[in-house]
Amino acid sequence: MTTRSFTPRSMNRRTLLGATGLAGIAATLAACGGGSGGGASDGGGAGSGTTMRLALNQTETHPSYIALDNFGTALEESTGGAWGIDVFPNETLGAQQETLQMASNGSVEMSIVSGTQLENLNPDFLTLNMPGAFDNIEKQMEILQDPSIVGELFASLEESQNITVLGGFTQGERSAYSTVGPISTPADLNGQKMRVQESDLHLAMAAALGATGTPLAYGEVYTGLNSGVIDAAENNEISYFTQAHYEVAPYFSFTRHLVGTDYLIINTETLNSMSEEDRTAFDEGWAAAVQEHTGLWVEQTEQAIADAEADGATFNEVDTAAFQEALAALPEEFLTAESQTALWDAVRGAQG
Repeated sequence: MTTRSFTPRSMNRRTLLGATGLAGIAATLAACGGGSGGGASDGGGAGSGTTMRLALNQTETHPSYIALDNFGTALEESTGGAWGIDVFPNETLGAQQETLQMASNGSVEMSIVSGTQLENLNPDFLTLNMPGAFDNIEKQMEILQDPSIVGELFASLEESQNITVLGGFTQGERSAYSTVGPISTPADLNGQKMRVQESDLHLAMAAALGATGTPLAYGEVYTGLNSGVIDAAENNEISYFTQAHYEVAPYFSFTRHLVGTDYLIINTETLNSMSEEDRTAFDEGWAAAVQEHTGLWVEQTEQAIADAEADGATFNEVDTAAFQEALAALPEEFLTAESQTALWDAVRGAQG
């Protein structure tokens, strides 16, 4: 199999963060013109050239980077240079748990974080992270852009965390892949240690899928699979290819157990400092970024499968009914608050 450039790049990043820690991140921000408080370079307001820093854990070829980078360019043009966005990919500014806190305190302005990070702050986000929440990507995008369903949830962290959730990018249909062999039923995952995000729901999901859940940082999955710390992981086809996981876990099985979401968050004070005109341009730019990302997602998913197959990975369908049955009890087990069940009913009701 061909060795991709991801592996040494991720090793370099981990070496940097391991050697310098948060001090290194602070130095990186300072070198990029970052300030304190609201954090945007050169202050806020029209004509001041505010450049917001956006933390991302994906590569420069990922749909998220492409759409967000174009969002920044469009924002600068539409606001006459008053606002812009610099996207820092490859976890340059730290893992999501770190950048979530940095967005809260204003040391960066924006970050892409997974739903599991937000459910740690407001358990109601768990509802949208639930297997079976969304029928497909199209329905997911409709719901995430419907303020009558998600508006209150997305504003729920503003007072407590100084964070506004702007919306979401799809993570696509997440499936399981393994170093051991193809997966057809949950029984095939018995005895395998599966990487999951750090969440009680995802640990229970792994158990329902037949595996033992093992929380592990996203940037450590390749090494974990290669060293045997984990035997399997679950993610979408694009991450599977762009992170080179196919090199060490060549068996990808279409369990499609979850349609995942990455959320774009912004420091609330920074967002509120925009003029009405600039905020309109910002919202329009973000809506365009979501549309571009979704289109790129479909294209790159097909290409990722073809490229991974060309390098020796195999893809197989599974006993879908067996996996759906295994996961069916999770909503009743985890959605215990009235606010969660009401949101679940709204999400499911919007999909017919």
